[in-house]
Amino acid sequence: MQKLIISPSVLSLDYADMNGQIEQLRASHAKWLHFDVMDGHFVPNLTFGPDLLKGFKKASGLIMDVHLMVSDPSTVAKWFIAAGADIITFHLEACENIAGCLKLCDEIRAQGKQVGVSVKPKTPVTELLPYLERMDLVLVMSVEPGFGGQSFMADMLDKVQILRKEIEIRKLTTRIQIDGGINQETGKLAVAAGCDTLVAGSYVFRSDIVKAIDSLL
Repeated sequence: MQKLIISPSVLSLDYADMNGQIEQLRASHAKWLHFDVMDGHFVPNLTFGPDLLKGFKKASGLIMDVHLMVSDPSTVAKWFIAAGADIITFHLEACENIAGCLKLCDEIRAQGKQVGVSVKPKTPVTELLPYLERMDLVLVMSVEPGFGGQSFMADMLDKVQILRKEIEIRKLTTRIQIDGGINQETGKLAVAAGCDTLVAGSYVFRSDIVKAIDSLL
């Protein structure tokens, strides 16, 4: 398994103290910054546009880990790639079929970016298994996407174990990311199941950022 990466989610950042929190992130062991993009249609919430991503990239110096929770990921991916995204993750459920999903994976990689595919809690990961080499990561949602602060769904770890087994058998480098309800306890469960990338929002930004990130490593 690859070295563990923590990707704090700016969805939970305190925007009244944005500069202070970014300084703490820069002082932490976080390598990525998770950027949740919601369109108010695919999920019942509306968040950030590409201009804000430009600001975070410049201020933080971290790898921009963009999670598209949108109905038209092909169009929106182009906006965020132009804004400086390093990783684009979109939802399998937003694609018409697996062929459309793979086409978008190839298009994003062709632009020199890493690509991830995410699945909601009710979506199995089995459809992705034959094609893992065409993805840099798979994001397992351990809450229903759309809002921060939800409780961790432990049964999602079954998906992680399925993915880890397949990745190890085929000696792939595809990362397994998990997002939703991650804290010191649930993070350990996720890593034990096979995750190598943890997204954490409320747990990181509602406490001492540096200490919270260290506790996940």
